[in-house]
Amino acid sequence: MNETYKSGFVALVGRPNVGKSTLLNYIVGEKIAIMSDKPQTTRNKIQGIYTSETAQLIFIDTPGIHKPKHQLGDFMVRAALSTFREVDLILFVVDVNEPYGQGEKFILEKLKETNTPVFLVLNKIDRIHPEQLLEKIAAYRELYQFAEIIPVSALNGNNVTTLMEQIIRYMDEGPQYYPADEITDHPERFIVSEFIREKIIHLTEEEVPHSIAVVIEEMKERKGGMVYISALVLVERQSQKGIIIGKQGNMLKEIGKRARKDIEALLGSNVYLDLFVKVDKNWRNNRRQLSEYGYDQTHLE
Repeated sequence: MNETYKSGFVALVGRPNVGKSTLLNYIVGEKIAIMSDKPQTTRNKIQGIYTSETAQLIFIDTPGIHKPKHQLGDFMVRAALSTFREVDLILFVVDVNEPYGQGEKFILEKLKETNTPVFLVLNKIDRIHPEQLLEKIAAYRELYQFAEIIPVSALNGNNVTTLMEQIIRYMDEGPQYYPADEITDHPERFIVSEFIREKIIHLTEEEVPHSIAVVIEEMKERKGGMVYISALVLVERQSQKGIIIGKQGNMLKEIGKRARKDIEALLGSNVYLDLFVKVDKNWRNNRRQLSEYGYDQTHLE
């Protein structure tokens, strides 16, 4: 190990659907954050750990910052904004193909209230002409004093190495907080519930993806190394329950089949996955239910 080992905490912030989770998964080299082309996929702060011979970086992938329509949305935005004061560096991730709008303006206003260095990470550069990219860079330079502006493609990994080098350059000397082989500090139950939620997001439409919560009720190893998982999928309306179960239970079977594949890769063992669907009306506006389903607000007060 080098004489100077660097470490620190890095927040990924931005509007919904700009590629923060894709970038986090690419950096840590494994899938820990769920991905979808539907906005507001990430609800909690997801922590990913990158470790090398010279540095350890703890990345916090935050929910997309948006105008909240219910208490869950309010929790998500406050969870994202709370990271500003908890980290050593902020990555403001922007989709270069999207026009500058109220969302970016709101985030920049919030960033102006912090003394933490901010990198502008212009994502999805594989989809834009280089001249347009230069125009974007010039426009953002006028808006904020960014410590660095780095264009990347999180999907293809373009320029991510440069981004990592720059992040490490900004870090102070510090300890290795986590073992080298650890890529997240989230318990397996949390990631398993997120994988199930991801499959529902991919397979359903309109309001259904936003109305669901997944709670792992039981997760234990059985004889022969098989892991038994019982998960409860919560929805807000009876009609949504019908959509998730599907005709003759086909949708629920498909969700289970796809989720099991990811869970088995995560756990490295065979999985028996039991899924149940329950209606809990208006849970997104019920503080007690939000807390029970993993959206604890006490630390955000």
